[in-house]
Amino acid sequence: MKTLEKINYQKFILPLVFGLLFWFTTPIRPAGVTVQAWQMLAIFIATIVGCITLPIPISGVTLIGFTLTICLGLAPLADKVVNGQLVAKGAINAFANSSAWLIVMAFMISRGIVKTGLGQRIALFFVKWFGHKSLGLGYAIGAIDLLVSPATPSNAARAGGVVYPLIKSLAETFGSKPNDPSRKKMGAYLIFTEFQINIITSSLFMTACAPNLIAVALASKAGVTLSWMPWLMASIVPAAICLLTVPYFVYKLYPPEIKETPNAKEWATGQLKEMGKLTMPEKMMAVIFVITLILWMLSSTLGIDATLIAFISVSLLLFTGVLTPKDLLSETGAWNILIWLSILVFMAEKLTQFGFIGWISTSISAGMKNISWLAALVILALVLFYTHYLFASATAHNSAMYLPLLTVAIAAGAPKVLAAQFLALFSAIMGSTTHYSSPAASVLASSGYVKQGEWWRLSFIFGIFYILVYGVIGLAWMKLIGMW
Repeated sequence: MKTLEKINYQKFILPLVFGLLFWFTTPIRPAGVTVQAWQMLAIFIATIVGCITLPIPISGVTLIGFTLTICLGLAPLADKVVNGQLVAKGAINAFANSSAWLIVMAFMISRGIVKTGLGQRIALFFVKWFGHKSLGLGYAIGAIDLLVSPATPSNAARAGGVVYPLIKSLAETFGSKPNDPSRKKMGAYLIFTEFQINIITSSLFMTACAPNLIAVALASKAGVTLSWMPWLMASIVPAAICLLTVPYFVYKLYPPEIKETPNAKEWATGQLKEMGKLTMPEKMMAVIFVITLILWMLSSTLGIDATLIAFISVSLLLFTGVLTPKDLLSETGAWNILIWLSILVFMAEKLTQFGFIGWISTSISAGMKNISWLAALVILALVLFYTHYLFASATAHNSAMYLPLLTVAIAAGAPKVLAAQFLALFSAIMGSTTHYSSPAASVLASSGYVKQGEWWRLSFIFGIFYILVYGVIGLAWMKLIGMW
């Protein structure tokens, strides 16, 4: 007998309360804010709160918000044309967002890496080469995450689908079990190392996590273009410093009980032997992956859009038989992102169009008029970072705060590209705060290897480290390469 899907209707209460509160306070809205802007804000806030409480999956929450926006007359569904002139852009155009499609295509590329077994083979080789000691295993884990991150816009897929299965197998090899005193032998160290590395790689590449693409899309609403290679150039020095030092710091602050790991090399060698020789699908995947990375790096020089490159890559994967149309259709995470990211960016665009973002940036800037733009930018970055303790979703957090903070920074006099890039990097490293800070954090924290108290204490320490590296060295580096 078929039944209805279970929905936690209680989790609709908070979004509904916030939405109605703002909607019915329209008559007493602040001076300078239009009726449309305040009503759009009510729907946007209700949607963001819904993305936090999650009564239904995030794509469903945003779709409801999208529908309300149209039904309440804040946007027409289709383009509105009067006397041959476009007077209102249709809401349906939200799903033409190129940043959202870039993520979708990157998900498909990532699926090819997993499907062919190329990701697992690469991971095993790193363990074989660097796994003689526990510290070497930490760096091997980092190298694995780093290598697959450019084409894996889901840090949860990277951590949970590629790296975690390897960590679990390694931990069991050394008798390290979750929710058990033996967790400290090896598993806890490797899990926490991967968590930190995942944060760093997420900041390094524009396509390494979904919140990055949200930042890119929202920055475009402020008239700023962030592209793949300039992003890499801005992040490479602070990220490289962290990639080189963080595994060592984790080893010292949260050391494994087992220091020597000769079994790791033997285990990896055995696993590679079972896999056999490099298969044709793996070879094709490797070639297309390399071509994709090269084209992304040269996209600005060649004048090719990063999204188009991703489409070309997926087309090649289909043409060569690495992926099938069925593979694309079954990648539900990608299609979910297409829905919610497109809608959230559309809502932010409406807030800008109705003048709310301009009003709030002007209002905040007035209170910061005696502060230099550099100090203002740093303060705004810290606000973005530490308010993440209040969010269980970097998606919701970036959608709510990135564009207002960026417009304030620009209004304070910060160079546009610098402000957009600096805040985007902080929106990546803010994931280091808690065990619920991102899907990747949730995947790793639920493994049972790291206790919650340990997670919070160590994350706070590493958070300060990231702020110093990205906030001081990162800014200095961006000055050196001419971003300000």
